[in-house]
Order: sequence, then C-alpha cells, then structure tokens
Amino acid sequence: LQIIASVLMQSAKRVQSDETRLHLQDAHSRVMSIAMLQKQLAVTQLKSVELRTYFADLCRSISASMIDDPQRLTLETIVDDTTTSSGASVSMGLIITELVINAIKHAFPDQTVGGKITVSFAADEEAWLLSVSDNGAGMPGGEKQGKPGLGTGIVEALSRQLDASVTVVDANPGTRVEVRHDQS
Repeated sequence: LQIIASVLMQSAKRVQSDETRLHLQDAHSRVMSIAMLQKQLAVTQLKSVELRTYFADLCRSISASMIDDPQRLTLETIVDDTTTSSGASVSMGLIITELVINAIKHAFPDQTVGGKITVSFAADEEAWLLSVSDNGAGMPGGEKQGKPGLGTGIVEALSRQLDASVTVVDANPGTRVEVRHDQS
C-alpha cells in the first residue's frame, strides 16, 4: 500500500490538470488510511483495535499528506478509551478519512489561519458517537447546495454496515457530521 501511495503522489506531482491532481491526492489519502489501519492491526495482532491510537495515527497521516500549512489548518482527535473489532475500525477509519478529506477540500476556501478540524469519538454501554467537525465556511444552502458526491455515498454505506445513522449539523461556524450507533 505504501508503494501504491507513493506512485499516486508522484503522479499527482507530474500531472498538469488541477482536477486530476486533486483526484490523485484523494486516492493517495484513501490508500494511506487503509495502510494505517493495516499497520495498527499488524501491531496489535488482536481482534480488537484501540481507537484512540488508531484515529490519532490516521489523522496524523492525513494531516502530513494533505495539510501544507499547520498555521492555516490543524487536525485534532478527541477519542475515549474504546476498543472495537477490527472490522468496525476499518469502517470507522474510512469514514473519518472521507469526512476529513471533504473538510480539508471544502470548509476553508478563503481562510488563511486558524482553521480546525476535530475528530471525536465517545462510547458508553448504550451508544457510540463518531463526529468530524470543522470551524470553516459551513454547508452552502439553497441553490448553491451541491449534489452528494462519492464521499457522501461511501460514508452512508459504511455507516449502514455499522448499523449507524449519519446526521449533518450546522456547527455555526462550520459543519459537524455525526455518525451515531445506538446499542438498543
């Protein structure tokens, strides 16, 4: 996966088209997300994954590959001590990757400093909540509202696999996407 990610990044540097470069960078980030999960699973060799460590490593990897100026944009994680199955952690990691990439691409078009994306996760006996929030521009309304893209479809499909619901909230400023699973 590291080799594939390197090839994608090298290709992104060589292409002339900005649109193609963005698509290659998106693919690179998705491959890196899966590589990070594979690394985490290989290290633990257990059937459960500690989410705090996994999410922190995943966000560090996304940040290193997609955020060129930490003064302009930071990515933080706030995660409790939950552990979960490797299968559930794969889906959650891919959800985080999609939502963070979306926030990086769309939430801060004109912001020069102080942008922040927060990935949080908390669970109790009855439910868990995974959220990705930003303090950016927020979701466009009315006619400017875009059609859901590939990332939205991926997040919804992965959430269904987890028997969870997706809610988009106006965080004023910014946007928060919540993926919630109720145990009952």
